[in-house]
Amino acid sequence: MVDRLPSPFGDPAPTLSDAELRETAYELLVAACRSSGSRPLTYISQSERSSAGAGAAGAAAAAAAAAAQGPAAAPSLQRSLTSTAASKVKKALGLKRTETVSQRRGGDAAAAAAAGSQGRAKRPVTVGEMVRVQMKVSEQVDSKVRRALLRVAAGQLGRRMESVVLPLELLQQYKLSDFRNPQEYEAWQRRHLKVLEAGLLLHPHLPLSKTDTTSQRLRKLIRAALENPRESERNGEAVQLLRSNVMSLACRSFDGSASETCHWADGFPFNLRLYQLLLEACFDINDETSMIEEVDEVLELIKKTWVILGMNQALHNLCFAWVLFLRFVATGQAENDLLFAAGNLLMEVESDAKQMNDENYSMVLSSTLNSILNWAEKRLLAYHDTFHSGNIDVMQSFMLLCVSSVRILAEGTSHEHRRKKNDTDVACDRVEAYIRSSLRMVYSQKKEKIRKICKSQHNALPFLSILAQDIRELVVNEKELFSPILKRWHPLAAGVAVATLHSCYGNDLNRFISGIEELTPEAMQVLIAADKLEKDLVQVAVEDSVDSEDGGKSIIQEMPPFEAESVITNLVMSWIKTRVDRLGEWVDRNLQQEVWSPNANKEQFAPSAVEVLRIVDETLEAFFLLPIPMYQSLLPQLISGLDGCLQQYMLKVKTGCGTKNKFIPAMPALTRCTTGSKYNRVSKKKEKEIIAQRRKSQVGITNGDDFFGVPQLCVRVNTLQHFRTQLEVLSKKTLMYLKSSDPAHADAIADGKRIRFELSAAACVEGIQQLCETIAYKVIFHNLSHGLWDALYVGDVASSRIEPFLQDLEQYLETLSSLVHDRVRTRVITDVMRASFEGFLLVLLAGGPCRAFSLEDSQIVDEDFKLLEELFWSNGDGLPADLIDKFSATVKNILPLFHANTESLIMRFKQISQETYGSSAKSKPPLPPTPSQWSPNEPNTILRVLCYRNDQSATKFLKKTYSFPKKL
Repeated sequence: MVDRLPSPFGDPAPTLSDAELRETAYELLVAACRSSGSRPLTYISQSERSSAGAGAAGAAAAAAAAAAQGPAAAPSLQRSLTSTAASKVKKALGLKRTETVSQRRGGDAAAAAAAGSQGRAKRPVTVGEMVRVQMKVSEQVDSKVRRALLRVAAGQLGRRMESVVLPLELLQQYKLSDFRNPQEYEAWQRRHLKVLEAGLLLHPHLPLSKTDTTSQRLRKLIRAALENPRESERNGEAVQLLRSNVMSLACRSFDGSASETCHWADGFPFNLRLYQLLLEACFDINDETSMIEEVDEVLELIKKTWVILGMNQALHNLCFAWVLFLRFVATGQAENDLLFAAGNLLMEVESDAKQMNDENYSMVLSSTLNSILNWAEKRLLAYHDTFHSGNIDVMQSFMLLCVSSVRILAEGTSHEHRRKKNDTDVACDRVEAYIRSSLRMVYSQKKEKIRKICKSQHNALPFLSILAQDIRELVVNEKELFSPILKRWHPLAAGVAVATLHSCYGNDLNRFISGIEELTPEAMQVLIAADKLEKDLVQVAVEDSVDSEDGGKSIIQEMPPFEAESVITNLVMSWIKTRVDRLGEWVDRNLQQEVWSPNANKEQFAPSAVEVLRIVDETLEAFFLLPIPMYQSLLPQLISGLDGCLQQYMLKVKTGCGTKNKFIPAMPALTRCTTGSKYNRVSKKKEKEIIAQRRKSQVGITNGDDFFGVPQLCVRVNTLQHFRTQLEVLSKKTLMYLKSSDPAHADAIADGKRIRFELSAAACVEGIQQLCETIAYKVIFHNLSHGLWDALYVGDVASSRIEPFLQDLEQYLETLSSLVHDRVRTRVITDVMRASFEGFLLVLLAGGPCRAFSLEDSQIVDEDFKLLEELFWSNGDGLPADLIDKFSATVKNILPLFHANTESLIMRFKQISQETYGSSAKSKPPLPPTPSQWSPNEPNTILRVLCYRNDQSATKFLKKTYSFPKKL
């Protein structure tokens, strides 16, 4: 579709058609050329030209006319076109050379001669003949004009054509009889009357006063003549009145005096419209996109009209630039050379504009340039739709045209504006506007296109992810195709482009982010695509601004970070928190329901442990399935959260189970033994019944179904041991996931121990230790208290020995061995052994007034402890001998005290007291406090041996020194 551009000159003669104006312009051209010579014009009739002897006669006439112009005459209408040099005008404008009219006509003549004698070859074409043909003026009109001009010249000898009102003369030189029919005559009359109206009334050279009676009379005369063209021929008075008023208006001057030059065609913009029609003759009538090769000669002829039309070089350049541009547009933008030529000519106009100080020129200049800008910028503001790799060279011409127009228009603004912005700034701002506008437009187009595709095809990729990919491709195309051209006028063309796209995509991304409530695959894909796009855009901006004054800071400041990575981090952190919170809630809920039954599974650990570990494993797997680029920074956060939940589980496993101190009996106050007391004579039978009853009351604890029974405690230990093993497995699996997803950072994270469950692992160790101690002390001091604390050596030592306790303890050891995991079995048995040794010492040193030991009983005590040790050694199948020796050392160090006589014990006690408390303890040693560890060299330990010594000396010493009672 060919665009139709409004003329910057408006429509100065609305009643005249283009053909009528063209004939008028041709008349003016012929008149101007005729008047340039010093000899009278000669006329050759059309009949003479077409007669058989036309060739010789025509040549003679042409020679006569040439002679009339003088030996060195300027180009004339009669000049032959047989040989024309290459056009300097076309070369200057950058237009390629084409076939000349004479060459084309010669070819036609040769073809006609070859075909036979049916047609005669035409004589060589003259410049005038070529112009007539180019302007589509008929030979009849040409003949009338030439004849009329001869008559005018004959009647007004010595007068130049600029002193003649041509349409008035042409109007009065012909009568109705000179035309083939009345219609031709009326058309001739009307055309010249309308030309007078346009040149003298509508667009006069000097403004008309509203009170000017001459113009009013002329307007009436023209209107009457237009209504009845034939009347003027019959009415001589009207003709003279018309001439009188026309000449009066045409010969006005600025100072009021009569002018020798007639101003009938030099009023703006009527003169420009006529000149435009003359310039259009420079284009080949048979090829509208080509300028004729004889343009130099034609322009020389056209310039002869400047005096009549009031033209000059500046107006010529402006008008010619518009004609070139208009021809480019009118021919469907098929010939880029025309646009390039217009751009080159505008550079001349730019130079002219700086020197011209004419109001009419400035007005026409502004109108013309704005017309060019409005059309060209409409394409440049959407240059992605206008240009492509096939026509990218045209874009440079567009840019040259627009930048030149902008600069010229800027020159016409105030001096203050020119001080603020130089030409470079103006061009740079305009180019930046083109870049931003076009990229915003193409961005919107791509966005809408992708949105439709996503709706119709149900694309798996999110809309913004596809858009990001398209933008990256757009940036590559921009950088390779458009930026090299735009950079000529804007140093940061590519930077502005990517900043614009960054802004457009950023707006859509922000709207998308504001609607994200949780981490989804779609959100991750979009954010990762945005992050990648931003890095590409910033890279282009940085590369484009390497040589800029500010290093590209202005462009980078226009690109506030998408912070997609931050959003991803926040979303992943929210995802981690949700998963961790969910796991924490699950731990709390399920541990409340856990029964810790050893029959729940063959491994004898809590089923809840299996579920917890499964959830942790699934969470880790789901984390590494997230399409995120920052595993290395977020994984420690996930591990920390999961580790905290597992630690919470470990702590709850041991919560409520108590510690060893819960089961160790409180030590009774110290007393002294009384030999031969009633207690020693208690019936043996009665004692055995009491002990048997206590023992019976303890049976069934082994199979108790409370949450904190020994079997349940064993399950808890097994559960922690299972966790301890699986935590290592989880760490190794996490490292495997990491190496698969992010091999570059896997080793660094692993070395930093940031993928290990350190808190829960420590809680496991601590929990196992506490639970093993709890089991041991509960078995010894609670479940088997009837055989140890309540029965061992109560009353008569020989009749209340350790065998019953050992029997029960052996059963418990078998039970524990079957319940606890292999890897903690030794620890549990060791803690039971330690508790039993501690209990044995408590019986000896804090067993209360129901127990008393003589020197003879020391052998029994030694034997009983030996049996206790052998139970744990179990003929080499039990605990290692060195382990038994380690924990039995304290007991073995204390037992020799029971072999010592009372006097030696008292002396030892006093000596150690003096060493501990000084000389003040010589007369009465202070009561030593209970130590944390029993020792034969510790006064409280020795004192307790004396308290339970069934001996008169010991009793007297204790009574005298501390006044201990015999019973509580």
